[in-house]
Amino acid sequence: MKIGLYFGTYNPIHVGHLIIANHLVNYTELDQVWLVVSPQNPLKNKASLLDDIHRLALVRIAVEGNNNLKASNIEFDLPTPSYTATTLAYIQEKHPNEEFSLIMGEDNLRTFHKWKNHEEIINNHKIFVYPRALTAQEKEAPVAQNEFRTHPNVTLCDAPVMNVSSSFIRAAIKSSKEVQYLLTAPVYQYITEMHFYKK
Repeated sequence: MKIGLYFGTYNPIHVGHLIIANHLVNYTELDQVWLVVSPQNPLKNKASLLDDIHRLALVRIAVEGNNNLKASNIEFDLPTPSYTATTLAYIQEKHPNEEFSLIMGEDNLRTFHKWKNHEEIINNHKIFVYPRALTAQEKEAPVAQNEFRTHPNVTLCDAPVMNVSSSFIRAAIKSSKEVQYLLTAPVYQYITEMHFYKK
């Protein structure tokens, strides 16, 4: 089975994440997409970051009933901070019969040369890249030639450009704005009932 790993803090998971994951599993060779919830770094104090267990629960209820999408807590078993290369080696060892690829936004591809063991990653795993809405600063910055864009293991995907973010949703909730259409109904209900992001 060909599985794409889509890493994120998912704080919270929103429709943008799901639209991209669903697009990739429908319009690429991937059989499944695993949404890998990144654990909190114990060395960093992030007041706005929900506990790992709650972010994982939100992802699970967001993809419930969709056999092509799966929530994964694989990084919870690994030391933090989690490096993608370490996670890929660990998950491949646990599932030797599966073929794992990496899913990332084009903003991450721009800085991929800074990732730990990036050459090992790109030479051993396919990478599916989805477009991102650029910030004003990113639009003004000169675009350097990125050698990774033409690497044989890189596929640039024509996925929808999503201009919605978890930080925007958290700020909106804190300001008592309505966000129900940016979340799936079960995720919205969970967040509302638990009074998350209000402080």
